[in-house]
Amino acid sequence: MGEQGRELATVGGGCFWCLEAAFEQLQGVAEVRSGFAGGDPRVTSYEAVCRGTSGHAEVVQVAFQPELIGYRTLLEVFFSLHDPTTLNRQGADVGSQYRSAIFFHSPEQHATATSVITDLTRERIWPDPMVTEVVPFEQFFPADAHHDAYYRRNSGQPYCRAVIAPKLAKLRARWLPLLRPVVQT
Repeated sequence: MGEQGRELATVGGGCFWCLEAAFEQLQGVAEVRSGFAGGDPRVTSYEAVCRGTSGHAEVVQVAFQPELIGYRTLLEVFFSLHDPTTLNRQGADVGSQYRSAIFFHSPEQHATATSVITDLTRERIWPDPMVTEVVPFEQFFPADAHHDAYYRRNSGQPYCRAVIAPKLAKLRARWLPLLRPVVQT
């Protein structure tokens, strides 16, 4: 466990802006950071990762309180936000940096990830087989600060309106009981 009873989850499912915007809305999530994992530790710039030759996936690292939201639930939300059947792509985003990946931090997380994938495969939610990579976490490289809270700061930008906003609508429709209460100002 991390700081103050928190655990970490590290996942990649396409553009990290999409996942960050969704996970930060969940109760029990203390922090979400966009970054990279799974590739050459000498190559960590956004531009280099975007070229697709670093071996990194765009990921989010989620610090969560397991007494408020479980790892299994985080993974179920994760799988509802992206297509885990497309190898090295999510929609128009193409390249290994956009792969579906779970970087597990413990044997328990590995077992949970495997169980969730087995259950979802059995449910036949997608017509094609899941290709999500499940690998041990090694190192997280935070993206530059201008990627933090990208959607909140840029929700009117065309990519945000076309790609992220529909994912957030899907999140609200399916996972409303898990979301933080909205504070009216």
